[in-house]
Amino acid sequence: MINLARILALGLTLAIAACATTPPQTMTAPPAKPLDAKTQLESGRRM
Repeated sequence: MINLARILALGLTLAIAACATTPPQTMTAPPAKPLDAKTQLESGRRM
């Protein structure tokens, strides 16, 4: 029974450690896709 408690404690410790070491996610916008020729002509914008 003590072995089971040790295994559960070890598993819980590893689970907490795995969650604590995840890198923070960056919140950057994806790069803007280039405008096609028709859109450039219609909007007057050039990329």
